[in-house]
Order: sequence, then structure tokens, then C-alpha cells
Amino acid sequence: MVNMQVCALDCETLRGLLESGAALVLDCRSFLAFNASHVVGSCNVRLSSIVRRRAKGAVGLEHLLPNEEARARLRQGRYRAVVLLDERSADLEAPKRDSTLLLALHALAREARQAPPRGYDAFSSLCPELCTKPSAPKGLTLPLSSSNAPGSADSNCSSCGTPLYDQGGPVEILPFLYLGSAYHASRKDMLDALGITALINVSANCPNHFEGHYQYKSIPVEDSHKADISCWFNEAIDFIDSVKNDGGRVFVHCQAGISRSATICLAYLMRTNRVKLDEAFEFVKQRRSIISPNFSFMGQLLQFESQVLAPNCSAEAGSPAMSALDRGTTTVFNFPVSIPVHTSTSALSYLQSPITTSPSC
Repeated sequence: MVNMQVCALDCETLRGLLESGAALVLDCRSFLAFNASHVVGSCNVRLSSIVRRRAKGAVGLEHLLPNEEARARLRQGRYRAVVLLDERSADLEAPKRDSTLLLALHALAREARQAPPRGYDAFSSLCPELCTKPSAPKGLTLPLSSSNAPGSADSNCSSCGTPLYDQGGPVEILPFLYLGSAYHASRKDMLDALGITALINVSANCPNHFEGHYQYKSIPVEDSHKADISCWFNEAIDFIDSVKNDGGRVFVHCQAGISRSATICLAYLMRTNRVKLDEAFEFVKQRRSIISPNFSFMGQLLQFESQVLAPNCSAEAGSPAMSALDRGTTTVFNFPVSIPVHTSTSALSYLQSPITTSPSC
């Protein structure tokens, strides 16, 4: 065990540590900031408000590093330094007492005995080649005339899609997860161009056009305030994970790609990344700006948030994805934010947006 010495770390020293593989970098910024850009190989530390409240300043090392191998390396003193990054704090007097950075520092002081802190902004400006670079979210644009498009379903399917001018093509949420409309689901050329191998149809009436070519999962839910979509969350998440683990890609759609399918994608991000609804919502909305789950679905997502972020929650204990996280299997998603985040708005400002729904197919 190395004696703990807390100090500021200049960028050139950090560069040397990273190039030699001798540093563990814990990025204490938000999920959105981390996905916008981060030091290559760093780990995002996310502590929910429930964990903070119950921990009372004593967060366990497992909350900082879910990966068992990384925790073992840390405890064995196999890192020359552990670097904590927040936005731009220059010293330990700047962060708030309950900030992620200070909670992580205290956890390391108890269990790891090492932790030099430093700000991400300074390092990324001086060593940009060691950080990820923001890029536009991936999407697809193909001719929108279904009657002339090769590999399309019958043009009569246009009656089950939203107006074409309201759809800009399927969007990539994660490398293996895409979101769009029923019209996109009728375009085999679009699906093949994206490498889609499976679809989740979140509707009661939209058809599965190509069952001989793709794996389908049907979630027969109406876009109604009376509909219970939350009962499908875990099943849909497990389906997406199974396709991902097989090296495939999932396309999630409802009729418009606005309410039901967006809700499923939000639930997936929340559980697999353990992030709050407002962070997941902003992440998806920056990729498909027209999403607007109905109020009932938003309420169900908020309830799901409390289950996902609660430590030792029974819902988590029974979840295969959560069990994998507890075993230390983690995935860092690097999908940059391309639209500025307006932090001045309320965390629940999206609840004030007009609700967009579509008639049934």
C-alpha cells in the first residue's frame, strides 16, 4: 500500500503517467460531460443522490470502481497515481463538501491511500490527443420515397408512419442501439445500411415487415396515459443486451419514434449506465430532438429512476444487467454531445414541452 499524498498534478506529468499506463483516471464529471469528451481510458464516477444521502460522506470503493479487476489493482498499489478530474477545480478548496470529487477522494483515503486531483479542462486543452473528440451523432439519410426505395415494404405502409418531413432518418443512440419511426422500420435498405439485426416494435398495430430477415421483439403498448410501459422495461433491456452481446444492433421504433420507443431507450440508458432521467433524456434528445414521451411514461421513468439508482434495490438484484455490473462488467460509451446543453434550465424542463403523440396505425 502506498502512502497517500494529495497534490495537484500538472498536465505534462499526467501525460507521462498516461503514456506509461501508470495512472488510474477517475472522471468525476457528469454523464453528459463525460460522454461529450474525456481522457482516453478514464472511468466515469457517478454517484446518485440516494447513494450520497445514505453514504453520509463514506462512499465505498465499489461505487467508484464497479470493475473488480481495477479495484484489485488499486488496492495492490499497481498504479503510481490515481487522478481525480472535475470540470476545472484548481485545488481542494473549490469543490463542495458533497461533490463527487471529494467523496471519491475520501473513499480513496480510506481504502487506497492515493489520490492526486486535477481539472479536466486544463488537461484536455494541453493534451487533446489523449482525450476523446466530440463528433456529430451518427445517423442515416436515404431517399424518403418508400414506393421507389429498394428493399422497402409495401408503400401502403405509409399510412402507419408519421409525416415524412417530421423524420430525419434513424439515429444512433449507442453503437448498437438506434431509434426511429415505423416508416424507418419499413425500409430494409435503411436497416441494412445501419447493420441492424434486431428490432423492438413498441406498438400494438405496426407490422413487423421483415420477420424472415431480422429478429423481432414486440411490445404491444399504446401511446396512452393509461398504458403501463414500465412492465416491459427489464424485458426490453435484456433483449437489447442479448443482441449487443451477440455483436448485433437493435432498432427501436413505435409509430413516430417520439414517445413509446424513446421511453424504452431512456430506460435502457438509465439502467445500464445508472444515470438519472434528466441526463438520459438530454442525451437522447440531442440525437433525436423530437422525442417527447407522454406524461404517464415520464412518471413511470421517474419511478424506474428511483429503482435503478437505489443501492441494493430488489429490482436491481433480480436484473441480469445489474448483476453483470455488480460482477464488475462495465462499458464506457463514448458518444459525444453535439448540441450545447443549456444548464440554466430546470432539470425537469422537458416536462414543460408540448407532448407530441400520433394516432394509432
